[in-house]
Amino acid sequence: MASRPSSPAPRIHAPGILYFDAVRRAGSIREAARRLNVASSAVNRQILKMEQALDAPLFERLSAGLRLTAAGEVMARHVIAVLRDAERTRAELDALRGLRTGHVELATLEGLCHRIVPEAAAALRRERPGITVSTGILRTAEIPGAILNGDVHLGLAFEIRRQAGLRQIAAVRLPLGAIVPPGSPLARRQAVTLSDCMDAPLILPQANFANRDQIEALIARGGGLRPHYEAGSVELLKQMVLRGLGIAFMTRVGLEAELDAGSLVHVPLHRGRTPVHSELGLWAHARTATPHAVGAFATMLAAQMGARRA
Repeated sequence: MASRPSSPAPRIHAPGILYFDAVRRAGSIREAARRLNVASSAVNRQILKMEQALDAPLFERLSAGLRLTAAGEVMARHVIAVLRDAERTRAELDALRGLRTGHVELATLEGLCHRIVPEAAAALRRERPGITVSTGILRTAEIPGAILNGDVHLGLAFEIRRQAGLRQIAAVRLPLGAIVPPGSPLARRQAVTLSDCMDAPLILPQANFANRDQIEALIARGGGLRPHYEAGSVELLKQMVLRGLGIAFMTRVGLEAELDAGSLVHVPLHRGRTPVHSELGLWAHARTATPHAVGAFATMLAAQMGARRA
């Protein structure tokens, strides 16, 4: 995840909270000190001071680094809430001065960075030039944890399962389809079923990546299809299809350039006569207030999502 740009705004919380959060994120006092641009001894001193004040160890000292103890987990939830509140307070104070600033951390998938995220960022830049954005690429399964741990404000991904602590801001159902070269016999079809695809090698995204779980569930119900290849990125998946190695199942998101150029064809996938869809959702922490900057970027992302609606 990209580091947050430095801000000239004054700190409105104790340094120990910043240091604890940095160590929690980095898993190392030395790395936390590097990110904070302070001495390791200063960070260690603050952590020890907090542990003494709480009369409980906050981190387990392991050979591979530091890991939160049970007390540390409790403290982490408090610190995340404090830092988010401080961020919102700064944004509200800036708004009183006529400034529209702030910073947003987004976790998303590779394919969503082809059009949706950059177009939302461009719209945000036009309307709120004082807001900065950091975007990190994660696997689908990693995004809920990043939100719940306070590492990001927003998560944008396909088929995120609803769970306690997460709030869905926006969602759109997009048609899932077979991705084939234009020379494929399937490219001329209006729609395909899994049985139509049984003669072609199957290319799947790797586990916990994109909509792998959804595709596997469809295959299990349909029977007969076995993956020949797995791809760890959307780009690799597309390149394998372009070279005639097989077919893949995706929405049109992430394929915009190839579809515009005519180098790939998206054929809607049906179960019987019913189209198959994949849900693209925008998520945030359910128990954290939404700062102005986060709300503004969420609005832009939701608009881009809606523009892709079937």
